[in-house]
Amino acid sequence: MQRQKILVLYTANSALDSPVIGWSVYDGTGETRPMAGDQDEPPYRTGVDALKDGWRLIQAAQLLPHGRGEEFDLAYLKYEFFFEQLVEVQP
Repeated sequence: MQRQKILVLYTANSALDSPVIGWSVYDGTGETRPMAGDQDEPPYRTGVDALKDGWRLIQAAQLLPHGRGEEFDLAYLKYEFFFEQLVEVQP
């Protein structure tokens, strides 16, 4: 039986090889119960590193231009990438 793991990486800019500045991990296997940002270091340095480790990219942030005067708004992390891994588990 397969279960899904989800990895969400927030990067410094829209490039998949830019540094990871925030992350969340969701483990559908039930083996771990990590929380967002519960580690001192991100699980991967870049999104490309996650790809090299077998994670599949399933969604990238839509690139939208900032409105006038909002160029330096820090209200949210704009560059978000969703990855998945399918893991075999025993029923």
